[in-house]
Amino acid sequence: MPPTTVSPPRTAPGPTNPSPAHPSRVRVIHPGGGSGGNPRGPVVYWMLRDQRLADNWALLHAAGLAAASASPLAVAFALFPRPFLLSARRRQLGFLLRGLRRLAADAAARHLPFFLLAGGPAEIPELVRRLGASTLVADFSPLRPVREALDAVVGDLRREAPGVAVHQVDAHNVVPVWTASAKMEYSAKTFRGKVSKVMDEYLVEFPELPAVVPWDREQPEEVDWEALVDRVCSEAENVPEIDWCEPGEEAAMKALLGSKDGFLTKRIKSYDADRNDPTKPRALSGLSPYLHFGHISAQRCALEAKKRRHLSPKSVDAFLEELVVRRELADNFCYYQPQYDSLSGAWEWARKTLMDHAADKREHIYTREQLENAKTHDLLWNASQLEMVHHGKMHGFMRMYWAKKILEWTSGPEEALSVANYLNDKYEIDGRDPSGYVGCMWSICGLHDQGWKERPVFGKIRYMNYAGCKRKFDVDAYISYVKRLSAQSKKRRAVESP
Repeated sequence: MPPTTVSPPRTAPGPTNPSPAHPSRVRVIHPGGGSGGNPRGPVVYWMLRDQRLADNWALLHAAGLAAASASPLAVAFALFPRPFLLSARRRQLGFLLRGLRRLAADAAARHLPFFLLAGGPAEIPELVRRLGASTLVADFSPLRPVREALDAVVGDLRREAPGVAVHQVDAHNVVPVWTASAKMEYSAKTFRGKVSKVMDEYLVEFPELPAVVPWDREQPEEVDWEALVDRVCSEAENVPEIDWCEPGEEAAMKALLGSKDGFLTKRIKSYDADRNDPTKPRALSGLSPYLHFGHISAQRCALEAKKRRHLSPKSVDAFLEELVVRRELADNFCYYQPQYDSLSGAWEWARKTLMDHAADKREHIYTREQLENAKTHDLLWNASQLEMVHHGKMHGFMRMYWAKKILEWTSGPEEALSVANYLNDKYEIDGRDPSGYVGCMWSICGLHDQGWKERPVFGKIRYMNYAGCKRKFDVDAYISYVKRLSAQSKKRRAVESP
């Protein structure tokens, strides 16, 4: 990705544009107003995907609207009830709730009311009506359940409170998904060109949060966080939480810029050369959990990386390619392709070649249970599965090999994609994410890739094998590394068990 400059905000807030956010970052889903409107009512930010107070364009937009109308501002977060959003397990829910606990404390320190709604998104319209809100601001996710929840809330407000405006802000992507491209992009190359042309317009410093009038309405109920975490985690499927990654904004910034082990301050130099070597996990940024839960802004990461480009240009450029182009390409796919997690979402050439070879004889066939328990003949594949199960994070290079072998060892491409998504969503701390779905689609369905030489089972989908991995890195060292991780995880769980 070519270097860009970091510019000040292009659109300063003013009487005609009270929002600090770029106009194209905001979509008016429902204009509200009219006789039923309450122009001086509070602005409510419905926090969904971007769980942070700093560097958050959705919160900045909401605060700008509130400041312009001399209205108070509140933040609301709705927990999806069982079966939880995208079947989240204890691993993901514990991280989410512990991050929200820190966020709630930070909000209280800023005198910003934080409403936690345990009954799910269905409680948002009632809260909006009860507070007499003028505007509801939501952040953005391309995933079906979140979009469906937003549609339901908007539908309710249109019927029961048509005067309430509803805005949506893409606070997750550097370039808003609907601005980056008007269609589903074929490859990283086509997407990269479009994003690069407008990068200077969007990669800008964040302004300060506008000051708003003090909150003088209904106060949020006090949350017993310990009881909430215990209850939710006990209801969820018991995939153990991770301990190598602390949730929250402070921990996220420490992972990025910490003086002892921050990625940009201490480890960026080796990123270009070592990021695809599974035996060198410290070459990776370790930021994906924070990006997934919105504890840190990708734009902040990009801004800080740009400041240091002169120190390690190749590594910074490689990092920005992954952070901006590849990550936001995943949002592009999931936004424009509703069937982002099924074979029907693949390109026609990929569907055809996979179905042409669906009945090909497989040397090995494994059940989902065997794969989940890492009971295959391939010690390298087993190690990658165990890394995900015990560590909550599989190395990115191994994810490709892992998913392609699932295609090779299951009865057909539909089952392969289903199993890969299931395991990824269950065990990855950053699962249930556009990047995860696109990663599985790339590996199994050739998404954002090209056709290769035709071969059994894979057809024209890119092939990977054990020998290729052995040429690329020390396979035995990786297997030994995962054995140590697994042993440490089992020991920790034994100590924690009553």
